[in-house]
Amino acid sequence: MDLIPRHIRPQIIEALGDSRVVCLLGARQAGKSTLIKSIANEEHPARYLTLDDPTTLALAREDPVGFLANAERLAIDEIQRAPDLLLAIKRIVDEEPAPGRFLLTGSANIITHPRVADALPGRVDYLTLWPLSQEELARRRSTFLEDAFAGKTPTGGTPPLVRVGYADRIVKGGFPASVRAGANRRTRFFDGYVGSILGREIDELAPVRDTQAATRVLRLAAARTAALTNLSSIGRDLGIDHKTVGARLRGLEQLFMFLQLPAWHVNLGHRVIRTPKLHVADTGLLCSLIGADEQRLVEDGELAGAVFETFAVTEIVRQASVGNLWPKLLPHHYRDQAGNEVDLVLERANGEVVGIEVKASASPRPRDASGLRLLRDKLGDRFKGGLLLHLGSDSIPIGERISAVPLAAIWESGAAR
Repeated sequence: MDLIPRHIRPQIIEALGDSRVVCLLGARQAGKSTLIKSIANEEHPARYLTLDDPTTLALAREDPVGFLANAERLAIDEIQRAPDLLLAIKRIVDEEPAPGRFLLTGSANIITHPRVADALPGRVDYLTLWPLSQEELARRRSTFLEDAFAGKTPTGGTPPLVRVGYADRIVKGGFPASVRAGANRRTRFFDGYVGSILGREIDELAPVRDTQAATRVLRLAAARTAALTNLSSIGRDLGIDHKTVGARLRGLEQLFMFLQLPAWHVNLGHRVIRTPKLHVADTGLLCSLIGADEQRLVEDGELAGAVFETFAVTEIVRQASVGNLWPKLLPHHYRDQAGNEVDLVLERANGEVVGIEVKASASPRPRDASGLRLLRDKLGDRFKGGLLLHLGSDSIPIGERISAVPLAAIWESGAAR
């Protein structure tokens, strides 16, 4: 089966030309190993080693300096399993500061790892590989974000999807193994995936004595996707301390199972103290955790609202991470004390803002854009546009600088193969 081209590949190649160390972070099974092996065989020849191999891991842990000796270029998979290697890498690249010496991957966000955070300051370029996006699955490049910040209305070029078409994409998610699997095989994949994460990966980040409790936190948090993060509420429902809930969620977020959108506020200082919004990082994993299939997403409107919002947010975050606007594009959510909300607020370093609201309906109403209008009126010229994503087929202006746009425009706007 041919490989699906990953949009981040040119960024990795560019980074290897500039940085001594490049580290590709992302969830297990997202495609990191396949990608760096391909790069090491083609554009950037290097010796490939994986720390998932027990013998290789033992050698790396016992003698980090000797493990790296006599190698001009190395591609090392799952570096978080032997963090002491990073100190040895630091010594090598300080002595010989040629670019592209090491291409690393990590299935945990090692930037926050206490033994890793200060190992390679100024020497490593971190990139994130998310599961496959709808753009990548369609082998397209969309101009959705560029259009939005240019004040244009994104549009799609293919026949519109109906609700069941979106639901099919949502339950498959973006992990290569789940995209290509039938329903039964996909269920087994995600069951095994969660078991592996809770059985080994999270324990390496922060030892977990009660994996059953960790599983309960994971599933209950998944059931609250697209909601404000409320550790106390989850703790009450599970009968555990909110600090324990927070520790478990931080571990799962480090493993790229969740992402949290910080709150947006005009006052920069207020953003720090406001409540973030929680999203499961892949909708295939989300649907597996909450036990939802395509039919339920079509029939259960309340559930669909949260799941479709997570689908839109994660697709836009994936697109933003490899687009021309990254890394100076920050995702947030907006909610004020009066209950006004905007599901996704994207802000550039120059202060320009695009607001995005998601409705799991084919018939958007002007009142659905009330949060976008409020944001527009607050920001004035800084507000470049508001998009109300919906399940219908038409792009419709619904106010000054605000349009209702089909959800599929995320990956189809101006798309080129």
